[in-house]
Amino acid sequence: MAIKKQYLKSKPVCKVTFSVPAEDANQVAVVGSFNEWNQNTVQLKKLKNGTFKGTVDLEKDNSYEFRYVVDGTYINDDQADAYAWNDYAAAENGVLNV
Repeated sequence: MAIKKQYLKSKPVCKVTFSVPAEDANQVAVVGSFNEWNQNTVQLKKLKNGTFKGTVDLEKDNSYEFRYVVDGTYINDDQADAYAWNDYAAAENGVLNV
């Protein structure tokens, strides 16, 4: 998994690109505090090499909790900036600092 951050000079925004290698998966989404944990908001597109990829514009100088949903299963990114316990999910979420 990979997270790439690109800060824009013209706006207080960071373009965050998520890449998830999941050759056998049918559907991968990114959910988090930036999209109210809605699985339909940020669907990643499957590339020919089997990696799912997508970009989200996030307001900089903030932290966001997030996870991936791979065919209905929630997973964390091993390259998250940090992890935070979530009582609602009874699991840790990845944290993204932009």
